[in-house]
Amino acid sequence: MADIARLTELIEPEAAALGLELVRVKMMPSEAGDGGEALQVMAEDPATGQLIIDQCAALSRRISDAMDAAEEAGEELIAGAYHLEVSSPGIDRPLTRAKDFANWAGHEARIVMDKSHDGQRVLKGELQGIDGNDVTIADRKAGEVVVPRDRIHSAQLVLTDALIAATKPLDTAGAEEESFETEEE
Repeated sequence: MADIARLTELIEPEAAALGLELVRVKMMPSEAGDGGEALQVMAEDPATGQLIIDQCAALSRRISDAMDAAEEAGEELIAGAYHLEVSSPGIDRPLTRAKDFANWAGHEARIVMDKSHDGQRVLKGELQGIDGNDVTIADRKAGEVVVPRDRIHSAQLVLTDALIAATKPLDTAGAEEESFETEEE
């Protein structure tokens, strides 16, 4: 099992060196269907809230180099095979940092509480914001609910017309230069 805290500690300075902010580091099942795992790294340019392709590529190279150096020094960061995925958080982004809950107040969100939380496990409604460690959401069923941020398993914005209107246009610079191959089954 991978130590996410250690991986974050290793990856965050690499993102910062490029002027980027780390949004999330997470191990997840690979979408390749090979039974392996993927190290998912989401980051954003604080000026735009997104990453363009060149930034993804640069961050991917820096992360790979840093992980290779740590492994050459004898550290086992991730047991077994994995692949690295570096991406922008997207419009319906995960809410992982305190500032995410503040910045996206007024938009619809879905919050899933961890198993140790009493009461309703899934909350969906307008995000009201954060005060200290307490996140407030106007849940469609339960009304205004205040939950401790450290009890949230996952949270993300819900794609709505209002969110699309509030989101800066995505920069597609460089996209026409990339070629993607797909495997046919």
